[in-house]
Amino acid sequence: MVQNWKQVGPQRYRETFGRYFEDFQIGDVYEHRPGKTVTEYDNHLFTMLTLNTHPIHFDAEYAKGSEFGRNLVVSPYTLALLIGMSVTDCSQKAIANLGMDAVKFTAPVFAGDTLYAESEVLAKRESATRPGQGIVTIRTLGKNQDGTIVCTFDRNMLIPARGHAVEDKVAHY
Repeated sequence: MVQNWKQVGPQRYRETFGRYFEDFQIGDVYEHRPGKTVTEYDNHLFTMLTLNTHPIHFDAEYAKGSEFGRNLVVSPYTLALLIGMSVTDCSQKAIANLGMDAVKFTAPVFAGDTLYAESEVLAKRESATRPGQGIVTIRTLGKNQDGTIVCTFDRNMLIPARGHAVEDKVAHY
């Protein structure tokens, strides 16, 4: 069980997040909460911030003529949101994200959908070149409110062992 607080003084506690390398066990599944209801504003803002000019993401009249009949949520937003949802459980203590593989968008996402994420630990190994650190591989699934899987991806992260994270070394953190 991951402890989500540490005592920093008499009757004084600080909330903590994330897991150390030792806390990850192959086969464990973490359900990330809360979910997030995607809004039209979220979709339009992310689309414009990333200069994605495909009108299916922001032009309702154009989208009416598509097979979906309405605007689609831009897929990089879906991916970013699901990564964000997994941070508290999986990568809050990460030193680095090392890469993503097998990113798949398996169903459309629309404004008004509520997304939830869960991550399964696929593999872990101690780093051969970085003492006190290890590589953890997770697979994250994003599901909508109906349980339909909308996105999957694998992510490799460099995670510190207990006693080697930034918050273990900085007194005020």
